[in-house]
Amino acid sequence: MENPCTNLTLFLFLSFSLFSAFTLSSFSPTDNHLINCGSSVDASVYNRHFASDDDFSNPNSPLLSATRTTPLANQNPAPNSPQIYNTARIFWKPTKYEFEVNDPGTHMVRLHFHPFVSSDLDLSYAEFHVLVNGFVVLSNFTVANTATPLVKEYFIWVESNKLVITFMPTRRDEFGFVNAIEVISAPKDLIADTAIFVSGTRTEKFDGLTKQALETLYRINVGGPKVTPFNDTVWRTWVPDDVFFEPSEISRRIYSSGRIKYQNGGASREVGPDFVYSSARVIASTSASIPDANMTWNFAVMEGYQYLVRLHFCDIASMSLGLLYFNVYINGNLAYDNLDLSSITYMLASPFYADFVVESEKDGVLRVSVGPSNMSMTHTVDAILNGVEIMKMNNSVGSLDGKMCAGMVLRSWPRGKIGIFFPLVAVVCLVLSVSVLMHKRTVGGRDTVAWSKLPTDDAPGDKLKHEDDDDNDDDDEDNEIDNDEHEHLSGKAKA
Repeated sequence: MENPCTNLTLFLFLSFSLFSAFTLSSFSPTDNHLINCGSSVDASVYNRHFASDDDFSNPNSPLLSATRTTPLANQNPAPNSPQIYNTARIFWKPTKYEFEVNDPGTHMVRLHFHPFVSSDLDLSYAEFHVLVNGFVVLSNFTVANTATPLVKEYFIWVESNKLVITFMPTRRDEFGFVNAIEVISAPKDLIADTAIFVSGTRTEKFDGLTKQALETLYRINVGGPKVTPFNDTVWRTWVPDDVFFEPSEISRRIYSSGRIKYQNGGASREVGPDFVYSSARVIASTSASIPDANMTWNFAVMEGYQYLVRLHFCDIASMSLGLLYFNVYINGNLAYDNLDLSSITYMLASPFYADFVVESEKDGVLRVSVGPSNMSMTHTVDAILNGVEIMKMNNSVGSLDGKMCAGMVLRSWPRGKIGIFFPLVAVVCLVLSVSVLMHKRTVGGRDTVAWSKLPTDDAPGDKLKHEDDDDNDDDDEDNEIDNDEHEHLSGKAKA
């Protein structure tokens, strides 16, 4: 049951946390590319400067194929809508943004989508692919006309001096779009290279996590309110856990207005902000018996992928060290036995996180549970959880969305008008062949008709060449995109 003083406690918690947010130093990434797409002016969101991508004459502009694109503005933007969502860059053919990288390693890539209807186009009808440095991050992607913007976030390992994002319509009669792009060098401690692989009754070490492409699916503030990018040093959004949490009478929310004690070697503010570690859900024993139940959260996931599950813990509930012991389960499998935060942090209110890698279940649900262990004690807190993050990992072909690798996606784009002309020629040839056969059967023994060759002064091949002249530049740029992605694929294979 909820504590009757919950509302007052939450108010005090929010007031203290808001004050703390103003006193915190912000993370300053070495690579910090923020692009306001399709606009001729810059924009500011959460005190962050998004530069226009309209100045193609600028050698530092990331947009490399402007002739394939169209800027579009929303003539009826919603009141108080962030400026980056009032314009968009439209892609009619494969188009790429290339960003200079000065700090090799993990980079955060955020793509902002908010469809709107202009006098020329309805963005909710867009259908396209997106590739990032040889990884397929979106395939046959569409964006419904939602009331709120959609932000897709990825973690990509970069070893070279550039990061390339390619947008490609699914077909020649389709188009793609994006409202804003972020490419940021991630904090060095944000993605660790090692995790715990959990499968059935066994756990083992999982290495090479940083070289995987990751897509953020869920970022949950357990027991607490929504955290906006303004209150997160890495500009993330954390949503409340209510829609994921299984109702439980044995659990309760708790909040702390005290200082969160970050330590060197432990979780930093870039790993999780104060807002996350200052709230939690707990199971507490209020009698001589220990509750025989767990707290559980359910998340919808896609079958056929592995998932990184990051769980955030901070003991803001215990009266002293050495009183809290509990178990952690993922998909019903024991992931952490008798977790004792005191033996890890050596102090209360000090944050800790644990990374687990799991396979998807056939029912499409990933379950996270915490509950009492055989070392739990009566009249104490018997389980706690502060935050959950779930990220999809790329599959064996380097895709986060489907079974097509980057090379197959790029080769699916037709060159010039060949993709349309040759099938038409084939159909005409088939019709002519059938006509000849039927004519021969009809005339029987009569004199045969002499068929002449097609005129050679404007043969189909010449006509095709004339029609393709206008597309030669497009094909050259397509080849550049292919070559560029080939470099990333080769580099990824070597890695």
